[in-house]
Amino acid sequence: MNEYRLPPEWHQQDAIMLTWPHAQTDWAEVLEQVEPVYIEICSTIARFQKLVIVCHSCDLQQQVQQKLTDAGVHVAKISWVICATDDTWARDHGPITLTNDNGTIFALDFTFNGWGNKFEAENDNKINTAIFKQLNIKQQKSIPFVLEGGGIETDGQGTLLVTQACLLNPNRNPNFCKAQIEEKLADLFNIKQFLWLEHGELEGDDTDAHIDTLARFAPNNVLVYQGCNDPTDAHFASLNKMAQQLKQFTNSNNQAYQLFELPWPSAQFDKQGNRLPATYANFLIINNAVLLPVYGIEQDAQAIEVMQRAFPSHQVIAINCRAIIEQYGSLHCITMQLPKGFLANQP
Repeated sequence: MNEYRLPPEWHQQDAIMLTWPHAQTDWAEVLEQVEPVYIEICSTIARFQKLVIVCHSCDLQQQVQQKLTDAGVHVAKISWVICATDDTWARDHGPITLTNDNGTIFALDFTFNGWGNKFEAENDNKINTAIFKQLNIKQQKSIPFVLEGGGIETDGQGTLLVTQACLLNPNRNPNFCKAQIEEKLADLFNIKQFLWLEHGELEGDDTDAHIDTLARFAPNNVLVYQGCNDPTDAHFASLNKMAQQLKQFTNSNNQAYQLFELPWPSAQFDKQGNRLPATYANFLIINNAVLLPVYGIEQDAQAIEVMQRAFPSHQVIAINCRAIIEQYGSLHCITMQLPKGFLANQP
């Protein structure tokens, strides 16, 4: 598999995958608030590329299709997959797809264990098998190793950015040490160097500090990260230590990254008073655009401005994801990009 490599998120894409929320998931109480956000995300993405939507049942698929049609989405651009689901975090149960110079793909199905066996994941762990079968994905392989898409980030130039809190957590791969994890992922993804963040974790985050809540790559040797400028906030020390570490990082050619700091969003809480993991770093890159989660707060405008500077060749589109963080994730967490070539066998 050495000819294949993990592409950056801005690599040309065929589609974005989403797994639709339903009444048998933890979304039940906020489903009326969450579904409109999913519809807005789909409507926005469909302007640029195709969609793959996983539905818990045929009945749900018909309901979703009608809602998207009513919203003006061209449903012919959607490939549907029917599979029982436990939850909707496509970033973490979806396929991690490699590409090569010939424009072909190789889809990898890693083990998903509910972020360290915190949540039921038996159905979600079968979603990729359903995708491969129903969409006729021939170049694919099951990897008996626990890994979530939200836990890794690449610049496409041989560097993988990860957090120690997640990848070294014994609730993932307890029989693998740091060196063994590097060896395995370097071989699978064609990675030259690893950048390990030692600091940074959001309160309310169930993922053990996924990198996609903290720091992200952008084209042209850029790193975008979630800052914190409030000394009274519990995140201040950790996120500032993270920022200092990011300033020391260099790419595989020993060049420093250009850093863009995202503003710290006002604290968000659920009805029980629990802190929710609001972050602007959980954005999604699609073809020619970036979808940025916002939360209906004063820092949103500055976040949009920072992202437009970090992505000068992309259209930045803000989507209010306040309802999504009620389940402790955001926009990037509920989506997974499928690189160009993924749908090659589709009519």
